[in-house]
Amino acid sequence: MRYDKSRLFELIRTMALEFGTFQLASGKTANFYLDCRKLTLTGEGANQIAAGMIELLNNQWPDAVGGMAIGADPIAAAIVTCAWQQGKNIKGFIVRKEQKSHGTGKWVEGPVEPGDRAVIVEDVVTTGGSSLAAIEAARRFGMVVDRVLAIVDREEGAETKFETIGVKLESLVRLSELDVGSI
Repeated sequence: MRYDKSRLFELIRTMALEFGTFQLASGKTANFYLDCRKLTLTGEGANQIAAGMIELLNNQWPDAVGGMAIGADPIAAAIVTCAWQQGKNIKGFIVRKEQKSHGTGKWVEGPVEPGDRAVIVEDVVTTGGSSLAAIEAARRFGMVVDRVLAIVDREEGAETKFETIGVKLESLVRLSELDVGSI
């Protein structure tokens, strides 16, 4: 599937955008909410997002993609699947919100190994808190992380925070492109 940015915009506007008063993970209050799980958990949405993120990778293939459970899980799975269909073997991983108290007690789950080059994937980035936690956990595990790919960047400071730790943020959509005020 080829990435179609205009189609992704349409999917976001019709499926993921909600208006009202919402408390964001960052603690901020907003008059709209982007629930991108409504996209990542559909066939067309998952394929558009994976195709777009593979395009952002620009043939700089990491060993693995993943991020904070639950938002990153379907994104990572879609990328892994679409990349494999293109002959690229990328592993997926999940960063738990809390350490497992039984079994191996892992924070990071998946077929990854220390030394793997990893890209963190995210649905919506506001201030970057969830991505920063995923980066820290992946680095603590031993992976090398220097990129975050997001569906939507709300443009509220995450890019600057990531730069201070040597991580580049790229997104399929910037909030300013969505022109939420005119919808």
